[in-house]
Amino acid sequence: MRYNNARIFTQFGFILGSFEVKNGRFAAVFPGGHGGGIDLRGAKVIPGLVDVHTHGNSGCDFSDGDEAGLRKMAAYEGKNGVTSFLPTSMTLPYDVLEKAFASARAVADAPDPGSARVLGIDMEGPFCSMAKKGAQNPDYLKDPDFQAFHKLNEGCGGLVKIVVVAPELPGAEDFIRQASRECVVSIAHTACDYEEARAGIEAGCSHLTHLYNAMNPLQHRDPGPIAACAEADNVMAELICDGIHIHPAAVRAAFKLFPGRICLISDSMRACGMPEGESDLGGQKVFLKGRKATLADGTIAGSATNLYDCMLTAVSFGIDETEAILAATRNPARSAGLEDQVGTIEPGLWADFVVCDDDLTAKEVYIGGEKV
Repeated sequence: MRYNNARIFTQFGFILGSFEVKNGRFAAVFPGGHGGGIDLRGAKVIPGLVDVHTHGNSGCDFSDGDEAGLRKMAAYEGKNGVTSFLPTSMTLPYDVLEKAFASARAVADAPDPGSARVLGIDMEGPFCSMAKKGAQNPDYLKDPDFQAFHKLNEGCGGLVKIVVVAPELPGAEDFIRQASRECVVSIAHTACDYEEARAGIEAGCSHLTHLYNAMNPLQHRDPGPIAACAEADNVMAELICDGIHIHPAAVRAAFKLFPGRICLISDSMRACGMPEGESDLGGQKVFLKGRKATLADGTIAGSATNLYDCMLTAVSFGIDETEAILAATRNPARSAGLEDQVGTIEPGLWADFVVCDDDLTAKEVYIGGEKV
């Protein structure tokens, strides 16, 4: 199928052209006008969004280990322009994680039409610091254990794309060296200082989970993990841009600290897409009021916002439109090693795209060339 008269998104901005889809993938992209096919009447076309950090939505949570719930999550994502994602686990017992990872394998192997693809798993916990646990359940925190991680990853067929670790924990450096041979290792939920973060990066960390949150702040005499990761050109940084977790000025600063390396994420939980009220996250009660979700003690939990809305919020905060789109598409795909499958509009990749108005409001979503 040929789609004509579109403003197609590239890393340099939008170009007028057309593109062709065959067998669910982009077959060709043509600059300029071409006849035939579907006329998109000058609409913007962006790649389907890639969320590498999302726990749940629609009343479901990945850590429930419920395949039907994960499929419901995937359907919600697809309808909202997020065409591939990494369901993200919480700090829980290994047997609970094993069940959740098995559900991801099942959905990845047999995706539902019109639903976002499960292209991997983000394993957030249990190798987190008690001092910066955030919304992670303290009852299940553990020191880094490569054998336990490897068993879980092997059990789901190597589906884990990101695993998080606090680099100051005992055994962290050895864990990072070994785990980085299997997937991306991310610094997260950490009380590490600058030197400990640098050691983690040298051992193999190449990712920073939800920048600013659950880590020491950037201070002029104690720069901490933020400065260490900003200095390392290979480290990608996640950013929750729901308008609640991070001040607009800090969002703008993040894009300057990590040029071309920001990955917008939702960090959404089961309350996303649901009305106000009580839910849970990792076995802890969460209270949603407006768009803000907190634990009983007031700690901000995950977000109740999907990635597409986070991208629009970034633009409203003054982030350049091209940079915001890249941060929700190409960058996260690259950070998780998925750039050969999704994240850009180019031949050979899955034909996942969103047809938008001038202000990026989604009009139509396509997954594998099929309209959702």
